Amino acid sequence: MSIIGHYDSEPTAAQHLRGGARIDRHRHHEHQIVYPSSGAAEVHTELGRWIAPADRAVWIPAGCWHEHHFHGPTRFHCVGFTPAGAADRTTPAVITVPPLLRELIIACSDPGELPADELARLRRVLLDRIRRSPDQELQLPAAVDERLRAACALVESDLAIPWSLPALGRRVGASERTLARLFRTEFALTYPQWRTRLRLHHAIQLLAADTSVTAVAHRCGWSSPSAFIDVYRHALGHTPGARTRMTPHR
Repeated sequence: MSIIGHYDSEPTAAQHLRGGARIDRHRHHEHQIVYPSSGAAEVHTELGRWIAPADRAVWIPAGCWHEHHFHGPTRFHCVGFTPAGAADRTTPAVITVPPLLRELIIACSDPGELPADELARLRRVLLDRIRRSPDQELQLPAAVDERLRAACALVESDLAIPWSLPALGRRVGASERTLARLFRTEFALTYPQWRTRLRLHHAIQLLAADTSVTAVAHRCGWSSPSAFIDVYRHALGHTPGARTRMTPHR
C-alpha cells in the first residue's frame, strides 16, 4: 500500500493516486470538501467511515482527525474553507455531486492561472452549492461496545457469509435481543440496514477497482446481480457503472 505523506494543511489540491494509496491520519485548520472525479475516496475518523464514488464527495469539518483510503485509480480533488465561512456543517458527511458542483470542485481544486478575484467568486458559489446538497447515507458508524465491534468485524471479514443475528450473538457472547438493541442505540440502524450499508460500502470500493458487477454481487453477499443492482440504484440513484459512462475522468 502506498503511503502519502503526513500533513496538517492542504486547502486546495488535485492529484492522481493509484488504488490502495492512503493519506495518513491528520487534521486541518480549515473545513474541506474532498471529491474523487474517478475512483473512490474513503475517509476514516474515530466516529466511522465515509465513502464517495465519483458522484459523491465527503465534507470534513475543521479540526477533525481523519485519514484517506483510495480505491481504484483515483483523481482526487480537495478544496478548503475557513471555519468562519462554513460554520453550518460541523460533522463529516457524504453529499451528492451533480454536474455543476463537480465542475466547481474541479475548477477550485486546480485553478491554474485563474485570477484571485474570479477564484474567490467561484469558491463562494461552490460553498453555496455544498450547503444545498443533501447528505447521503454512505457512512459506517464505528461501534463502541466490544460485542458490537466483534459482531461487525465478523460480518465484514466475509460478506458472502449470511450471518443471522442469533448466530452473531452466540459468537460474540450477547443475546439476539442485546445485539439488536446495540445496533439501534449505537448506529440508529437495524442489523439488516447496517449490513446493507456495509455491503454497499464494499461494493463501491470494488467497482472503483473495475470489478465486474457479477463479482461484486457475489463477494458482497447479494443473492444475484439483479438484487445488487436494485439496492445500488435505490441508494445512489443510478445503476452500477452508469456514472462511469456518463462523466469523463479528469
